[in-house]
Amino acid sequence: MKVSKKCQYALKAVFELAWRDQCGPIRTQEIAKAQNVSRRFMEIILNDLKHGGFVESKRGNEGGYVLARDARDLKICEIIEYIEGPIAIVPDEDNTTAAGTEAIKSLWREVNEAVSAVCERKNFADLVKFEQAKRDRRALNYSI
Repeated sequence: MKVSKKCQYALKAVFELAWRDQCGPIRTQEIAKAQNVSRRFMEIILNDLKHGGFVESKRGNEGGYVLARDARDLKICEIIEYIEGPIAIVPDEDNTTAAGTEAIKSLWREVNEAVSAVCERKNFADLVKFEQAKRDRRALNYSI
């Protein structure tokens, strides 16, 4: 499975909304600029995420997008599976009888399960917390 740019950008869009959760609705162009994605592509992605029930849009001067659910309740696997379908590094389709086929299929099933487990375990609040910790460690203290 190769994660498409659309899926990567969808994850970035949801992350940006989780990151700015307390700021109210965020405009498409702000999300696109912060995540270095074209505005038009971000509009398409946010519209898809809205139809999937992950984000909500607010109209008007103070409008924009917000998360539809708390970032702690929004798992990474939900976005990936919504955009890409089931998480599978290698599909389980080999029907040959060659030596080793079952062993190799078992290996790929285990890899698929491991990747799925990580994506199921992580939520967007986890990613925000990780990012904040990294930024806090990089902040230099210039006091003398």
